[in-house]
Amino acid sequence: MTKVRILNTDVDNVTMEEAVDAVRTIAIRNRSCGGSSYVVTPNLDHLVNLEDDPGFAEAYRGAELVLPDGVSILLIARYLGTPLKEKVSGSDLFPKVCEMAAEKGLSLFILGASPGVAERAAANLCAQNPGLRIAGTYSPPWGFEEDAGEIRKIVNLVTEANPDILTVALGDMKGEKFLCSHASEMNVPVSLSLGAAVDFAAREKKRAPAWVSKAGFEWLYRSIQEPRRIGARVIKDIRRLPGLIVKYRRGARPR
Repeated sequence: MTKVRILNTDVDNVTMEEAVDAVRTIAIRNRSCGGSSYVVTPNLDHLVNLEDDPGFAEAYRGAELVLPDGVSILLIARYLGTPLKEKVSGSDLFPKVCEMAAEKGLSLFILGASPGVAERAAANLCAQNPGLRIAGTYSPPWGFEEDAGEIRKIVNLVTEANPDILTVALGDMKGEKFLCSHASEMNVPVSLSLGAAVDFAAREKKRAPAWVSKAGFEWLYRSIQEPRRIGARVIKDIRRLPGLIVKYRRGARPR
């Protein structure tokens, strides 16, 4: 699978169909050999945070799949002369992975989101995908990442549930760091850090209309919905982008 260097990280140059197939292949491979891998979905905010957070950068280096989440990644890649095939957002990937899991008999554990949200997401996804097996759900409390006992509880819950696929929605950068530290310990064949995908599946948050997303303005739609959190972050990231392009322009090469 071809990787393309986009500023400070290597991104897999795949279509959505290829990404889903890769998740299936990794899950089956690691189930048979006892391995464990995880997937991250970078957006512009991730590229900015990779500059400032060594732990986050370490998590990215450990990922087997790095999928371009957001039109900003595609635009940057095109500007650098290394265009990507397609946007593979976590919010679009999640339901397609669930569809694939139902067809292939793979089980799923949903970790994260607010209390009750993971359960509602699981119910909706099972209704949409007859035969989908949910191995378990759990929503850890706020600040779990600082609580060794809570982390041990999460690891034990997932390990005992023994899913084929783990979906993680733990908040900004927390999911990637958690998987970097504990994916191999939980021995899940493949784990996906997918951000707001669980909220959307639960219908906890309203997603942008398809035409808005296709046009590349989902970030604007979410900024209007959550101006203090998403809007402020977008402004910060756009301000940092020119400096990142100047810094990494010569290093953008396919690998």
